[in-house]
Amino acid sequence: MKRIFALAAILLVHALPAAAQAPPRKPRIDDTIRANVYADNSFKLYINGELVAVDSIPFVPHNVVSVDVLPAYPMTIAVMGIDNADPKTGMEYANTSIGDGGLILKLGDGTVTNAIWKAKKISWGPINGDVKNPRIESTAIPNDWYAVDFDDSEWPNATEFTEEEVGPKAPFFEHDFEGAKFIWSGDVKLDNVVLFRTVVPSPPDGKQRPDFRGLTDVVPQGGGRGGGNRGQRPRGRGN
Repeated sequence: MKRIFALAAILLVHALPAAAQAPPRKPRIDDTIRANVYADNSFKLYINGELVAVDSIPFVPHNVVSVDVLPAYPMTIAVMGIDNADPKTGMEYANTSIGDGGLILKLGDGTVTNAIWKAKKISWGPINGDVKNPRIESTAIPNDWYAVDFDDSEWPNATEFTEEEVGPKAPFFEHDFEGAKFIWSGDVKLDNVVLFRTVVPSPPDGKQRPDFRGLTDVVPQGGGRGGGNRGQRPRGRGN
């Protein structure tokens, strides 16, 4: 009889939702991974549908933005790459030259940019490289293009470019981009705004990490109060 009750208890525990079995803990900084991003000239980075980083220096000097992010797999990464081009002419430096683009990214789990990523140009020019009568063409940015469930199956794959073709500045060489490739759409000079997407099904480095999605919808281990309490009972009247 005791064995029957024990078996029933085990089955009941396995039948309970995961949240009921073991409340998730709050994430720690060592749960995060570092993201290094370099863009010519700037970018907006989304992970799993949420905006996590914006290049704070949109033009010169070129810079590397490094942020800590909480990964959750499968992980959808979306980036808007922006070349600093005049929105009417597609040229830069007071309409005196044609600029170029380029994006490279590496995450601490081993995720890197390469030709597997999808890339869709949104604004391009000067059309046909005509600098005497420069003009651009553009298409509307798709709604929710950064969302997890967005369908990018019709987008072309990104094109890889060499360091020589992009010409990165000093900050690029001061950070870890080993294994990553510079990517853009088909034309690194004339395409000025490009949307990128990829899905990372599992950690490339093979390291299993907690999934903290939906943490704001449950009470984590240690209670619902903010950091610094260390689980202590709050002091004050009525306690």
